Amino acid sequence: MAPDGRSGRPGEESPLIRAFFEKRENLVLFLAARTRDLATAEDLVQDLYLKIAAQPSEEVKAPSALLYRMAGNLLIDHVRSRQRASRREGQWRMDTRVAGGAEELAQEPAADEVVIGRERARQLAEAVEALPPKMGQAFRLHKIEGKSQAETAQAMGVSVKMIEQHIAAALKHLTQRLRG
Repeated sequence: MAPDGRSGRPGEESPLIRAFFEKRENLVLFLAARTRDLATAEDLVQDLYLKIAAQPSEEVKAPSALLYRMAGNLLIDHVRSRQRASRREGQWRMDTRVAGGAEELAQEPAADEVVIGRERARQLAEAVEALPPKMGQAFRLHKIEGKSQAETAQAMGVSVKMIEQHIAAALKHLTQRLRG
C-alpha cells in the first residue's frame, strides 16, 4: 500500500477515498451550509482529503458516514480555532484601542503629538519654576502633588484664603506666559 492510501496496483483506491470522490460535492455543500462560506467549505474538504489520504487503507463498513463524521469534526476544529483567534484579536484590540463613538481610535498618540506634548510640558515646567517662590510652592503642592488647599495652607503656614490667591495668581501667570 502506498502512503497516499492507494494500493500499488493502478486503478485500486481505498474504499474511503472512493467514497470521498463520490461524495465530494455533497461534502462541500454540507460544510458550506454550516460555514456560510464556499471557500472555507472547499478548504475543509481539501483538509479532509489530506487526512484520509494519509491514513492506511482499512476496510470501513460505512465510509460515507465516516466521511461526514470527519467533516463535522474538521468543522468543529475550524470553529474553535476561529473563536480562539477572535478572542485573541478582541483582547488585543481592547488592550491597544479605545472606542471613540462608532470608530476605534489608537490609544497611542501620533509621533508629532508626542513631540508637541513634551515641548508643552517642558514649557510648563519652566513657567512653574519662574513663578515667585510662595506662589510656585502653593501651585506645586496643590496642583502637582494633589494636596487640598487646606493641606497646602497648613504645609506653608498660611491661611486657605492666601493659598486660593496664590493659586489663582499662579494660574493667571502661567496662562499668560504659555499663550505669549
